[in-house]
Amino acid sequence: MKNLKSTMAGTVFTVNVVVGEEVVVGQVVFVLESMKMEIPVEAEVAGKVATIIVGEGDFVNEGDVLLTFE
Repeated sequence: MKNLKSTMAGTVFTVNVVVGEEVVVGQVVFVLESMKMEIPVEAEVAGKVATIIVGEGDFVNEGDVLLTFE
């Protein structure tokens, strides 16, 4: 399994994928909010979403796993 990790600390503003969805490299899968700025988080690998670990409104730290791919 491959993991998608947060590149910064912030609050999950939107989750743009669902479990089972096929994701391509560069697709925006989350939007984080930090210091009133919205920062897109893009998939670094292509794959099928296996689990989504965080939800909208959750606070994440840099390096936290956001989702896993099959």
